[in-house]
Amino acid sequence: MTVLLNEKTKVIVQGFTGKIGTFHAEEMMNYGTNLVGGVTPGKGGREHLGKPVFNTVKEAVQEAGAEASIIFVPAAFAADSIMEAADAGIKYCVAISDGIPAQDMMTVKRYMYRYKKEDRMVLTGPNCAGTISPGKAMLGIMPDHIYMEGNVGVVGRSGTLGYEAASQMKERGIGITTSVGIGGDPINGSSHRDILEHFENDPDTKAVMMIGEIGGPQEAEAAEYFKNHVTKPLVAYIAGLTAPKGRRMGHAGAIVSGVGESAAEKVALLKEAGVVVAPTPSDLGSTMEQVLKDL
Repeated sequence: MTVLLNEKTKVIVQGFTGKIGTFHAEEMMNYGTNLVGGVTPGKGGREHLGKPVFNTVKEAVQEAGAEASIIFVPAAFAADSIMEAADAGIKYCVAISDGIPAQDMMTVKRYMYRYKKEDRMVLTGPNCAGTISPGKAMLGIMPDHIYMEGNVGVVGRSGTLGYEAASQMKERGIGITTSVGIGGDPINGSSHRDILEHFENDPDTKAVMMIGEIGGPQEAEAAEYFKNHVTKPLVAYIAGLTAPKGRRMGHAGAIVSGVGESAAEKVALLKEAGVVVAPTPSDLGSTMEQVLKDL
């Protein structure tokens, strides 16, 4: 099994006919993703890449049965696109767009919480690499050849460190059920804790790798959730051990502003909860290999 995405999931691209949307739509189709169309307002009724173009997400849901969406929309308009997907009944949305204003994401979060939990769209991102269930489907911009099908779940804020983890594990013959990028912005759709819950409920995921970084409370919340609710081994890496306090490092959310937000504090909290922490990025694969041997 996988989480959030499999080979049957009916996918649409918002921003389908744009340069970036077109490029990645082709990549996803070539990988085997069940792409059923896309949305570009004003261009409905046409075909693009052999798939129908719709004016609205609601049309794509009604006419093509769309269940999941990926957002390739400029940051200034991306929040509206996410809320449109939620309103149309999309179950899972990946927001790739970088630079969405924090105020816009606050509006998105408030909007989504109007829905009951069972009806609420799952959102990952923004500012993420997307989600891939190796050998089945890809909803993102990652280099698909480094991912091997297997039984380890991956969740991370950093796209490139997610690639590094996948590559190192593949070299050791360790595959992945699903790899989920949650994005590096301070306000994102899903947290580490949210995705951990999905992996805990997936019978085929035997262990999980979590890649975090400085800034924000998400890793501390994940440690608490792991301690009380997760039965599977968790390997974690926290980027930013040498980052100076008060300086943003790469991601918009990677700034230490409170207690428990530095890399060292997060590592201590994770270890205290029983999580196995990889000491450096080059140890991601070897640490997971040892954990799996001990199962």
